[in-house]
Amino acid sequence: MSLLVVGLSHRSAPVSVLERAALSADAQIKLLQDTVAAEPATEAALLATCNRIELYADVDKFHAGVAELSTLLAQHSGVGLDELTPYLYVHYEDRAVHHLFSVACGLDSMVVGEGQILGQIKDSLAKAQELHSAGRLLNDLFQQALRVGKRAHSETGIDRAGQSLVTFGLEQLAAGADVTAWARGRKALVIGAGSMSSLAAATLARAGVAEIVVANRTYDRAERLAALLGEQYGLGLGETDGADVPARAVPMESVPFELTRADVVVSCTGATGLVLTAEEIAAGVEGRTGQPVAFEEAGDSGRTAAKAPAARSAADAADVRQTPLPPTSVGTDEDCPLDLGSVQGGFSVMGEAAVAGMDAATLEQHAAWAAGGAVDRREAARRSPEADAELITALAATVATVGRIPERRKPEPVVEASRPAPVLALLDLAMPRDIDAAVHRLAGVRLVDIESLADVSADAPMAADVDQVRRIVSDEVAAFGAAQRAAHITPTVVALRTMAADVVASEIARLEGRLPALDDKHRGEITQTVKRVVDKLLHAPTVRVKQLAAEPGGAGYADALRTLFDLDQETVASVSRAEDSTEKDRGPR
Repeated sequence: MSLLVVGLSHRSAPVSVLERAALSADAQIKLLQDTVAAEPATEAALLATCNRIELYADVDKFHAGVAELSTLLAQHSGVGLDELTPYLYVHYEDRAVHHLFSVACGLDSMVVGEGQILGQIKDSLAKAQELHSAGRLLNDLFQQALRVGKRAHSETGIDRAGQSLVTFGLEQLAAGADVTAWARGRKALVIGAGSMSSLAAATLARAGVAEIVVANRTYDRAERLAALLGEQYGLGLGETDGADVPARAVPMESVPFELTRADVVVSCTGATGLVLTAEEIAAGVEGRTGQPVAFEEAGDSGRTAAKAPAARSAADAADVRQTPLPPTSVGTDEDCPLDLGSVQGGFSVMGEAAVAGMDAATLEQHAAWAAGGAVDRREAARRSPEADAELITALAATVATVGRIPERRKPEPVVEASRPAPVLALLDLAMPRDIDAAVHRLAGVRLVDIESLADVSADAPMAADVDQVRRIVSDEVAAFGAAQRAAHITPTVVALRTMAADVVASEIARLEGRLPALDDKHRGEITQTVKRVVDKLLHAPTVRVKQLAAEPGGAGYADALRTLFDLDQETVASVSRAEDSTEKDRGPR
């Protein structure tokens, strides 16, 4: 097996690069055709989703394969090779198998455990089979990946470790509230009629939105999706998860008007440019509220408000330093651990300026003295560096929290600026993006897109289930590798048994020539006896050689078998070609 995968994903590349590298349907077909036409590759399959582009190939040379696949990805994506290369990752042989199985289980997804990737892998295999670019290796690999993914979802709770991208996006829009409670009664606009848009519409319908409007460039597809939603969730159809949800289709030209009515907008189209600009969103909100919509300046948000108290603290400290204070009664502060002679007039020994630059042990003494206690200087002198480090760490944490060195007075409370609830919630699941990123700065609008989802997603919600899936993947990778190594020797074993059958047939023919009077009964008995002898002689070696070939490093047993029995290499190759032809004609299982 010489499996190679070259690709980029949300884990290796920023969204801006993924957007530019996105491949159209025609570009995907051309990329597969050019890959199998290239010298190092004999098979090829492409897994292209909204947040990954991965090219799989069976290559006969590793370095030449990496160079060729990287170049082809750059050519067909339109992103220069020099720019694309830093974001590419490469997996080879067992590591490539491990990667695809992990992807199939949702371990490599933006939202861990999402199941939509299984459908995308199935589509990738179907496309490669349709173009006859997938042979025995990639057919086996992708079909096994589908089985591993299904096993992970059925045997573990990985589904609970993460939600689909749609559900996760809606949870971000709801900002911690229950999605069903947040969505109930709202009006939704869904732009696009593909699989992701359909899933979003169904999710919103189950959550109980008041209305769903579907817009698509091909109006017939929008009508079809609206009709499907009406059948499943529409009025008068009895109890459903999201009962009584009317759905209707509109042409794309009606989107500006629908923006003045919608509470929630989900967009996922295959467009290569923006579908909704910031100005169009602002106009829609203005048409709904009757108030002009302002763009917030960069940094005008809760983040600025959170920084304001620290800034005020710094200003307060500057005022303290600039304002002369009455002289302290330095000579009457008994047992103060400070070197009072070095304290400049105008500062209190209780203030922050006096303790600046103290070592940890002295700082502890001063704190105890200021609180009215006493510290044994000899005990403090015996403090270890580790204890000092703990004190310094605690002090740093306090400073980071209140913005100043601890004093007897309490720190001022931090007051964050309140922000109005958004009038319009937007979820952009497209890659490249459908909605202008500048919408993030529109007041009264909340936008969640692929980039913001990547920032908040994490792999840790269900660590036990994730670990269990990883064990499944490791076991399946080992099993797949053993099966592939065993399959590698199968053509040689078939050729050996074919040669043995030819020898038996030849010897029986010679026997008939020597004993022409032999009747059919005896001839048949002799023939079966000779075949049984040959089968018994070959059984143990062929079974054993398959077992040995399945182990790591067992590829050489096929060569040894061909050499020992002087097998014709072309006969072995013809068996392999026949198997590959059968695999290419096989559909996804």
